Amino acid sequence: MTIKKMQKQLFGTNGVRGIVGKEITPELALRIGMALGTMRPGHIAVGRDTRTSGPTLANALKSGLLATGCDVIDCGILPTPALQYIVKEHYDGGAMITASHNPPEYNGVKIIEPDGTEMGDEETIRLEELLADPLVPVKPWDQVGTEVASPHLIDEYIHAIVSQFAGKPGRGMTVVVDPGSGPACQTTPAILQALGCRVLTLNGIMDGTFPGRLPEPSMEGLKGLAALVIASKAAFGVAHDGDADRAVFIDEKGIFVEENQEFALIAQHICTDTKGTIVTPVSTSQMVELVADTAGCAVQYTPVGSIYVARTMRELIGTGTQVVFGGEGNGGLIFPNHQFCRDGGMTAATMVSLLAATGQSLSSLVRHLPQRHMIKEKISTIHGSHLIEQLSKRYAQESIDSTDGLKIKRRNTWALVRVSGTEPLIRIMVDADDSAAASAFYLEIKKSVSEILGNGTTIDAID
Repeated sequence: MTIKKMQKQLFGTNGVRGIVGKEITPELALRIGMALGTMRPGHIAVGRDTRTSGPTLANALKSGLLATGCDVIDCGILPTPALQYIVKEHYDGGAMITASHNPPEYNGVKIIEPDGTEMGDEETIRLEELLADPLVPVKPWDQVGTEVASPHLIDEYIHAIVSQFAGKPGRGMTVVVDPGSGPACQTTPAILQALGCRVLTLNGIMDGTFPGRLPEPSMEGLKGLAALVIASKAAFGVAHDGDADRAVFIDEKGIFVEENQEFALIAQHICTDTKGTIVTPVSTSQMVELVADTAGCAVQYTPVGSIYVARTMRELIGTGTQVVFGGEGNGGLIFPNHQFCRDGGMTAATMVSLLAATGQSLSSLVRHLPQRHMIKEKISTIHGSHLIEQLSKRYAQESIDSTDGLKIKRRNTWALVRVSGTEPLIRIMVDADDSAAASAFYLEIKKSVSEILGNGTTIDAID
């Protein structure tokens, strides 16, 4: 079973995003609030990350909700998974003002359903239709909604994660946390301290200008974190993106742990005790499948995007399948015993538990994973659909997976070319069991792409 993507006009893989004052305006936020309020009348929770444009957009969105008669619960600044947990436990829906990993000039909106997952494609298309409708009704003066401020609800999220772990598995363990000046400043240090860790922080003051590093936790941007991990003799360092639904790690030697290694390591840990199915997109390294096979677990692939992973997990569980874990190879991991969304705080806590249970260092555990080599590139283009169509013709005789974009499979090697759901880009990924095979396949794909798009193509490496 694979959930299929549907074509949306405004919303991408993870909500709607753009540069504030251009694509993202208070008027758009107002219309989104009115559309959401029309579709999901009731009590709607609203949160935001630390971006400087957050208050303006949040107030506009709340105005739209209130005008359609919804009662608004303003949760203030908090991670996206914290708002998702709060909605799941208490409310009829939610909206998060965030642009996740995008630079400071961006912002956006993620819509959250009552079960805590992001709104699916079919319902998002309905919402987009309402955005274009100038006759969305508003309530008269005596039927508009009310607003309450509930910043304290973030404590429920922290407690929910801590309660998943018995005792204090982090006792005696030093961890360095880099929230990147985002909302995880309020959560991840508190979670790890409650697990018994000694916590040091870097970029630990909320600041929407992101003075220490950009919201994307790249290898280059985490050099300061790596230095502090080494200096403090910490067990590991953990960093988050702009809304803390993802977590990436630095090992005790200051080495960046590639996100697919992170996924495979935690999958291995979970599958040791519990057998079942892991759900992940077609963009995830085959390393995860190798680990799952060894541990006696299966893998189900989906289109790229946490929403497709989460909804596939829920559907599989509904059919009686034991689903033990899910997520993406970008540090966005989903723990079904906690909630069905990417959760950076839960990922950080699980790493503490994993190291405590194994008694090994993070670098040692990573070293014993199956060896894979992945190349990631991006192409700035607005002709993505044309490129995919032409590549499909060129590689029609190969083993093809069209779950999301074009995935070409050759024995133990694959290449994926797909249109980004958040930016005007095409992404190329190649995964192989050695660097030579990966490089050869990548150069072949790059040559085909250049021929199709022409000499003006810009290709940049992705860390």
